[in-house]
Amino acid sequence: MDFLNPRALRWKIAALAAAACCAVAAVVGFLVHDATRERGLRVGQDRTLTRLIAAEREYDRTGRAPADIDVRTRAELPEPLARDLAERNPATDGGYAIWYDVDPPDWYWMWGAVAVGDDRILVVRDDMSIEVRSLQLLDRSIVKSVLAALVFVVPLAALVTEPINRRLRHGARTARRIADGDLDARIGPGGRARDEITEMSAAVDDMAGALQRKLETERRFTADVAHELRTPLMGLVTAAGLLPDDEEATGLVRDRLRALNALVEDLLEISRLDAGAERARLDPVPLGELVADVVRRTGTDTRVDVGAAEVVETDPRRVERIVVNLVTNAHRHGSAPVAVTVTGARIAVRDHGPGFPPDLLERGPQRFRTGASERGRGHGLGLTVAQGQSEVLGARLTFANAPGGGALATLDLAPRQA
Repeated sequence: MDFLNPRALRWKIAALAAAACCAVAAVVGFLVHDATRERGLRVGQDRTLTRLIAAEREYDRTGRAPADIDVRTRAELPEPLARDLAERNPATDGGYAIWYDVDPPDWYWMWGAVAVGDDRILVVRDDMSIEVRSLQLLDRSIVKSVLAALVFVVPLAALVTEPINRRLRHGARTARRIADGDLDARIGPGGRARDEITEMSAAVDDMAGALQRKLETERRFTADVAHELRTPLMGLVTAAGLLPDDEEATGLVRDRLRALNALVEDLLEISRLDAGAERARLDPVPLGELVADVVRRTGTDTRVDVGAAEVVETDPRRVERIVVNLVTNAHRHGSAPVAVTVTGARIAVRDHGPGFPPDLLERGPQRFRTGASERGRGHGLGLTVAQGQSEVLGARLTFANAPGGGALATLDLAPRQA
């Protein structure tokens, strides 16, 4: 399901929003934590200093320290507090020493000291646990608030990006339709938004339109050339029929004329297939008998194996065209033995040559590409015609290389019992 796909764009955007939210919360939390900590330290220092000044005045007036104030010698002071006290100057800072004693998790004290006589020091110690606990509570509150915000932000980001995802999915589906041959498919403007997706959609639509115009021009050119060739070709065929039968040149001319006539017919057939003018006329056909008869009429040394062949509702003329092209291609570009196997509604044609080239297996048949070294790389028109006729039939024509070597073409017809 696309909604639960973790690689979907919505979840990437949601993750980005969550990361941004966490980053902002971390910065704000750090600043608040630091400011609160500094404020707590200042409050503790001010409270300790206030008590220390009051105790000093009480001691100067009465000669006794308040009950909650310790009187110690320098040797009895903690080392950090004694060092700070030694650095104090009564003339400039009153001689007050402050030291924050931290020993997590349970020891937080603010110490204050001032000398009031020979080796007599008033010592104040304030518990800072309340400030520390308040700071810890603030940190936990920040973390809980961030988690609560993420619970709200992540689904919201996923929902907000749904219109973008919908537009992208529509564009992807349309692009696949165009790639499958539906050149009339268009993405369309997709609303009033004028963003990068709109620009991409317009570019894809422009590309599809240009491709459609180009293919239509090529189709018309192919059809026009084939039609224009038919008239002079018929004249050549008629003239060749008047040549003496016993001349070697006569046989050569007639053979080349037959090849040229076959090429023109293939071009006309391809132009009709491209135009979508071909329609199948379905009839119940005993597939095994049809294929055996077609192979026999090719006049080639081809073995036919008929297994549990079915009676299939199909167009026999188009099946014949496909089988002839596959068998001819196997003999022309493969090696003997060539075998045709009919099983159920499936026809398999296999030779024992070098097999189909990788580009045919990857991209399918392409016009005027044969794969034969004497004609350059490619597959000619025969396989292209066979592919087009199989699409008219609603069948599936696949190309593969057999495990034991050789090319294997398989035609799967939609079986319907008569």
